[in-house]
Amino acid sequence: MLHKQEEELVQAALAVQDQAYAPYSQFAVGAALRTAKGTLVVGCNVENASYGLTMCAEQAAVAAMIAGGEREFGTIVIASRGAVTPCGACRQVLAEFGMNSAVVLVDSDTHEVQHRWLVKELLPGAFKLLS
Repeated sequence: MLHKQEEELVQAALAVQDQAYAPYSQFAVGAALRTAKGTLVVGCNVENASYGLTMCAEQAAVAAMIAGGEREFGTIVIASRGAVTPCGACRQVLAEFGMNSAVVLVDSDTHEVQHRWLVKELLPGAFKLLS
């Protein structure tokens, strides 16, 4: 059973998935994250005819978080058909802002949580600049 805050993220990810712009792949993805300060932020995938310019839902949510003035998230819920895992680029983006943050995958057909990981489990050895 999901706790109230996680259920809210699941519902937000499923809702924003409907806003995805995916005319080429027909594979809509929605993401909802809760920042370290408790703000709910959403993003969806936005495809482009020049495929390299496509933005994944996870990247869109992180960009919205940054635009809102925050730099860390606690949990991200990602909704897609089959509850697919984030791509490598998204894993690196998530690692930048929350190696110990939770990643929850929801199958948008069943609305059920299929997987849970920490970012560091999805991307061990993430790239980091030396400080």
